[in-house]
Amino acid sequence: MNSKNIWVAAFFTVSLFWVSGPVFAESHITSDLKGTIDQVLEIVSDTDLKKRPTERREKLRQAIALRFNYKQMVMRSLASNYKNRSDKEREEFTDLFKKLLENSYASKIENYQDETIEYAGELVKGNFAMVKTKIVRKDGTVNVDYKMVKEGGQWLVYDFVIEGVSLIRNYRSQFSKIISTESYSSLVSKLSKKIEDLESSSKTDAENL
Repeated sequence: MNSKNIWVAAFFTVSLFWVSGPVFAESHITSDLKGTIDQVLEIVSDTDLKKRPTERREKLRQAIALRFNYKQMVMRSLASNYKNRSDKEREEFTDLFKKLLENSYASKIENYQDETIEYAGELVKGNFAMVKTKIVRKDGTVNVDYKMVKEGGQWLVYDFVIEGVSLIRNYRSQFSKIISTESYSSLVSKLSKKIEDLESSSKTDAENL
């Protein structure tokens, strides 16, 4: 995974969980997304949980998992390579992808800053929607759009577009290149190694609390 890919993953993670600011006349789609953000902020602000980092990390994962559609993320990031995978491989890759995102953003969320996120609008077309937001920082504003899909009566996030850069499109480019120049198994190995590094880093941080 190159530095650009890691930067995008880390950045969208932090952006999702900055403090909520002014909201437009929101529908339940935006309201549900905002509800997840508020829940996560409550977890990271809990002084008692800060003393129990392992428990706090698990609560964060549980809260976020309810709003992410990992199956859609994997299908779109693997693209045509998804069709060539067996059911077992798809299940294993989804688990790896989930762990990658969880570990990438959990460490960022736990150190969030009091930035402000403004809900700027919402576009809906059938079972797809985009919630447009603006992150207001001291040094400027960053546009972050959340692509969502309706499945089982719920609107779940399947992609993030930050200043025109799609997280899933970025992953798709990376994954496709590794598979074509090396192999699918090589991609799995690289993801596994990245997850090990992230988890090892989180344990070290916890020990230093």
